[in-house]
Amino acid sequence: MYIKHSKYKNTGILFELLVRRITADTLSGVDSPAVNILKKYFANTEIGKEYKLYEAIFKSNNISESKATIILTTVLESSKKLNKSKLRKEKYNLIKELKEYYNLEELFKTKLSKYKELASFYTLLEIHNSQDNINPNQIIDNKVTLLEYLVSKDISKDGVKDDILEEFKSYDKDLRILTYRILLEKFNDKYSSLNNRQKYILKEFINSIDSTPHLKEFYSSEIKYIKETLNKEISKTKDETTKIKLQEVFKLIKDLDKKTISKSNNLVDLLQYHSLLEELTKVNG
Repeated sequence: MYIKHSKYKNTGILFELLVRRITADTLSGVDSPAVNILKKYFANTEIGKEYKLYEAIFKSNNISESKATIILTTVLESSKKLNKSKLRKEKYNLIKELKEYYNLEELFKTKLSKYKELASFYTLLEIHNSQDNINPNQIIDNKVTLLEYLVSKDISKDGVKDDILEEFKSYDKDLRILTYRILLEKFNDKYSSLNNRQKYILKEFINSIDSTPHLKEFYSSEIKYIKETLNKEISKTKDETTKIKLQEVFKLIKDLDKKTISKSNNLVDLLQYHSLLEELTKVNG
């Protein structure tokens, strides 16, 4: 038989989603329910203990094949010490609590860069603690996926970035809080010139950065709003030369096609369109 992966029970995925929600909520300027949920279910709990196993795997990278094999074997053996009934109950309550504050369907649409590896590790944990006769091909495929991850070099990280992160982690709590507040103030200063509509767009992109369908839907609605508003402003514009130029701009404003993924340059486009609208409304009264 095959073990089916469940993203709702995958401790690594649950942790990643909570951290991302905290980031998005914080940048949006709202108190994040995810903070208390994270503290409640990942500190001194069975879920917290299981997450330590995920950490042992996903904090290791660019190591030798023999070391990777030892780590994977040791972690899988350690999983047998977890209280399975308690773990199941905690995950059930965690999902129940998440449902009170968030749309689960939207939340779990979030794309994670290590989704395949997280799914493979969850499956191996289930296999290792199962009494059933599991298809050996599934075991092999998942082990190969994780060993390849552990052995491969993560080229997305550079030395400077790692050094900065390590230095930040070495700060004491008060200094980390102070550093964070300074960064937040700089962020607010940088975007203080944005109008309300632009701030709203920026917030939506932060909240939906990994939710492609929602982001495309939002982008389409903004394009529609911009075209309707621009069309009204063109009709109010008295200078014929300006009107012709605006009509050319209008022709350039297009929605994304079905295959195109919304990217950062689309965010820039929306912000610039709204700057244009702001200037036009001032000029046209």
